[in-house]
Amino acid sequence: MTPADALSLATLVALILLGLALLIAAIRIVIGPTLADRVLALDLLTVVAMGFVGAIAIRTGLMLYLDIAIALALLGFLATVALARYILSRVSAAERDGSL
Repeated sequence: MTPADALSLATLVALILLGLALLIAAIRIVIGPTLADRVLALDLLTVVAMGFVGAIAIRTGLMLYLDIAIALALLGFLATVALARYILSRVSAAERDGSL
């Protein structure tokens, strides 16, 4: 087995496992019982998608995909912060109303 074959096999296994993780995260977003679970699953989805893009970059040898992964990381971070602020605003509104 040449190093190129080993790298090809390793990236194939990584892509399969990352695809499975993407599926599990998507299921968690749909069935998550609370909003916080869904936010956490969305954050996991972006991290796994970054790994997926990185594995594709290694497999194809095109480092342009790494720029896409960086942009995806920034977008995922901003989405997580925005959703966390939304959750905090819902909690503070519930505290003002006295329902907590």
